[in-house]
Amino acid sequence: MNYILQKIHSFVSLTAIGFLLILAGCQTLPPPVQSPTLRLPTPIIPAPQTSSESNEPTAAVPTAPVTVLPSTTPLAETLIPVNWSDLPGWSQDNHVAVLPGLLASCPFLKKQTPWRLPCEAARQPSSPEEAKSYFENYFTAYRVMNPQGSGEGLITGYYEPLLKGSRKSSATYRYPIYTTPKDLRTIEPTTQNQTGNPNFTKGRWQDSQFIPYYDRAQIDSGKFPLNNQVIAWVDDPIELFFLHVQGSGRVALDNGEIIRVGFANHNGLTYRSIGKILVDRGDLSLDQASMQGIKAWAQANPKKLTPLLNQNPRYVFFREVKNADTSPAGALGIALTPQRSLAIDTRFIPLGAPVYIDTTWPLSNKSLQQLMLAQDTGGAILGAVRADFFWGSGPLAELESGRMKQALKMWLLLPKSP
Repeated sequence: MNYILQKIHSFVSLTAIGFLLILAGCQTLPPPVQSPTLRLPTPIIPAPQTSSESNEPTAAVPTAPVTVLPSTTPLAETLIPVNWSDLPGWSQDNHVAVLPGLLASCPFLKKQTPWRLPCEAARQPSSPEEAKSYFENYFTAYRVMNPQGSGEGLITGYYEPLLKGSRKSSATYRYPIYTTPKDLRTIEPTTQNQTGNPNFTKGRWQDSQFIPYYDRAQIDSGKFPLNNQVIAWVDDPIELFFLHVQGSGRVALDNGEIIRVGFANHNGLTYRSIGKILVDRGDLSLDQASMQGIKAWAQANPKKLTPLLNQNPRYVFFREVKNADTSPAGALGIALTPQRSLAIDTRFIPLGAPVYIDTTWPLSNKSLQQLMLAQDTGGAILGAVRADFFWGSGPLAELESGRMKQALKMWLLLPKSP
């Protein structure tokens, strides 16, 4: 969520996750329960750690249960209970498409008491009407508002890129995908460090002082090589940069193998948008500053590319992950569902929860109103009414995600009180 995306959009109608977790003994639905007064639980369970890139996912599956309600107490004021008829297009959506992801998330969610009954009742329905009834019987819908009182925000998109690479460096494949450096350290925010910034937590030790880690320019210069920590080498620096932005991707190796890499860590330095830099200096208009526009600029200005990329000091490190033939995993360690998974800000939206969105298709006035799952995070996805739409993989997913940036309204579905 990752993080970011940001931004990259519209994904094709890809097949849903290739697994369904059918919970035993759930042939009939338990009786529905009453809607609760919104309560925020204590103690708070921290949200999984993410990075500051647009769409960097978390590094590992969380070991603790995820919180079922937002994790900061003032947020009760940002959730307004509504009727199902208040959700535009609710009756026309295909709610069946969300249930495989919800079923897959239930082993984590049902560790929280409010989720037990909805997870026990969840099963693959026989019809869209049955799926719609399930959500209406076991959840309450809340309009998500920004703390300032507005109900409109921003939705962008992300996708899983496919790069060309090799296990060995060559004149063609000369841009490395690094694993986490052995000297990269994370400290508590209160630990004294050379920057004097209490929020500075990632860096390295030098002469008994904790200092910032090498920035992008230093790492890519080869002055501080990490050659013994390379997963693969790729052929295109701008594609590698957007892999950093997306936080995960696949690499088609020259031996015919396809591998997947996922976010593992970052160097702790602040992310700067190269699209904004190009706009600020007049190289691109705001409308041109999509991922496709940036790539076109890079192809036309190869000698200017490295200095541009170096203005973003943030550097992302990866890990090789299994299951290259499935969708990438989100912040819960569950495979994302193309066009049904969202990256959200966990300060406002709990991971795993259903979220209904009202927006439009990229570069269109056509309504995009459907139920999603909050399954991912991203460092650039900040705010209550803010989301990143996972489009999937492939050329069309890349195209749509790269041009998705439009107004958004959101509704959060929370389990009714038992």
